[in-house]
Parts: sequence; C-alpha cells; structure tokens
Amino acid sequence: MFFSDIFLVVSLMTFLRDFHVSSCDPNCTDKPEFTPTSLVVKYGDPTFASCSLCQHACLDNKTISNVESPVGDSAKNGTTILWTVDRLTEWHMSPICYYSNGNGYQCCSTLNVTVYQPPDRVSISFVNHTGPMFEGHQYTLQCTVQHVAPVENLVVTFYRGQTALGQPQSNNNIEKKPVNESFSLNITPSKEDDGGQFWCEAKLELGPDGPQLPPVVTSENITATVYYKPQLKSSHSNITVAEGNSLQLNCSAVGNPSPMYTWTSDIRSYSSGSVLTIDSVTSEDKGLYTCSVSNRVGTVTVTFNVDVKVSYMGLIIGVIAAVAVLVVISVIIGYLFFYKSNRMGQYNLKDVFRLHTKHSAVPSVE
Repeated sequence: MFFSDIFLVVSLMTFLRDFHVSSCDPNCTDKPEFTPTSLVVKYGDPTFASCSLCQHACLDNKTISNVESPVGDSAKNGTTILWTVDRLTEWHMSPICYYSNGNGYQCCSTLNVTVYQPPDRVSISFVNHTGPMFEGHQYTLQCTVQHVAPVENLVVTFYRGQTALGQPQSNNNIEKKPVNESFSLNITPSKEDDGGQFWCEAKLELGPDGPQLPPVVTSENITATVYYKPQLKSSHSNITVAEGNSLQLNCSAVGNPSPMYTWTSDIRSYSSGSVLTIDSVTSEDKGLYTCSVSNRVGTVTVTFNVDVKVSYMGLIIGVIAAVAVLVVISVIIGYLFFYKSNRMGQYNLKDVFRLHTKHSAVPSVE
C-alpha cells in the first residue's frame, strides 16, 4: 500500500507537470471562474487572481484541478485556487484554471492578462527638414515612441499649442513586447503657425481594468518658423485731402521675413518706408502713388489714388486784400492830387497882402 501511494503521487505530479489544457472545453456548463475576470499589470509589478473551480459538486477524489501558468504560484483552498506572482516579467501569458474528472472530460477558463510598459521616451521632429517652413507647403511631423508595450493600446496625438491635430494609429496589433514605433502626420502650415509650438503625446489606453490615470508621456516642443509673403494691414486706396493739409499714405504690412517697401510715382520720387508723408499738399501732388512690399516669399502692391481738394478761401481772402490795398492807394492818390491842391489855392499871397493893407490903422493929423 505504501509503494502504491508513492506511485500515485509521482504519477499525479508528472501529470500535472506535463498537463496541457489546450484540448479542454472552455464552453462547459460549470466552468471555473476567475476573479477578477481580467488583469492589467505593469511589467515587473506583483499581481494575483483567484479561481473558483465550480459551483456544483464537480469535484471528487479523481478530479484534477490547478491553474496552469508559466509564472506564479498556486494555492488550493477547497474549490478555490489562489494564483499569485511576486514580479510579473512575462509578456505572453494567459493563465488557465481547469479541472478534469479523470474520464477525459476537461473544463477550463482563461484569464486575460495585459502586461504594459509606459514609453521610456517620446520625441518629435520634422521628416527630412530643418529650418524655416514656407506657407502652403506640405511637411511631415514624426512622433517617435521608444520602448512601449503593448503598442496596440498606444494612442498618439499631435498638438499645436493646445489644439489636437490628429491621432494616427499603429498597424502592429500582434507584438506584446516593448517596441519602438514612429507615427507621422502631414501638415500644411499657414502664417498663423509662425511661432507655434508643436508637440506630441503618447498615452496607453488600457481600458477600465487599467490605471485610473492612463500612463502618458509627452515630447518636447518644437517652435515653428513659417515664412509667408507680405499681407497689407489696410487697403484704403482712394484718398481725398484738402490743399495745404498734411498727407500720410500707410502701406504697412506683415510678413516673414520682414518686408521691404518701395514707393513709385510719376509726380516725384520718395525714399523707402512703410509710410509716405507730405507735410503740405498742393494741387501738384494729385495723382497715383504705388507701394510695393516684398520679401523672399513674394510681393504685394497697392496703388493710392490721391485727389487734392483745392481751397478757395485763400483766394477770396487774397482778392479782398488786394481790393483793400487798391482802395487805400486810390484814397491816398485822391487826397494828394485833389483835396490838397484845392486847400492851397484858398491862401493866395496877393490876397494875404491885400487883406493886410485894408485893415491897417493909420492915425490922423489935426
């Protein structure tokens, strides 16, 4: 009896060691149940699960039961098996809880285990391009994620500032071990992107069984420089100004690189600058003025049509002043030639002497 017991134990241990439950029935009526039903574990962390073999009288002296797994320890307590792992370092694993009644009938359940590894590093760059970009041209952003698993659960998002630009997906749905993966996104920058911050984010979406805060790793920022042709700040091209007033023609524009200004006119020549100034406008300043704004990307032009409104107030004042002067001159001349000459005629010298003789007092002699 002693030797038969030893043989039975050795045979049972050999059976358990070599037992594979690939042929067991996963759809059996009274199959084992794992708690929890799935596990999400970070690589290198401990974990555990319990297996309830059956709900009815499925066990007898001939029943064989256990949890089959490449790692971990199993401990039985009645119809419950506790499976524990101190440090999970297997990437491909699916523990199986089973029982067999010795008559060839095998019933089992599989525990779904996801082993994850957050990215070691995330970086962003432009593919085959350095330096400034040109507005309207297409460029490719690339986000590289290093040593992440499983890549099928990875969500990569490209950003400009706080605006999401796109979420390209990985085509690798098989590999469970950590991999390096690159994701690309085409962009066509505009002038609004000049000075913008581009970056990317790698997040492991592990579902409800995963961490409440999904693992997220972000890249550094890339500051974009976008070259674009000049754009005028205003477009008022028809201007009317009163004669004698000052005139300013504003041709200010924005552009990258900084634009240069050139003024042309058939009326006169002017120096370069965004604003053309005439201190006192005359009728001769009436006409067309063209401003050309250019940088290495392109050129934009604007033509100002200047109309000078002649003021007649000065002419009226001048005429009144001239008339007034003529009147004054006429009065003076009239005074000199008429009035003065008549006054002098009333005091003839002969009359003076005659009057003097007639009124002399001569004493008489008696």
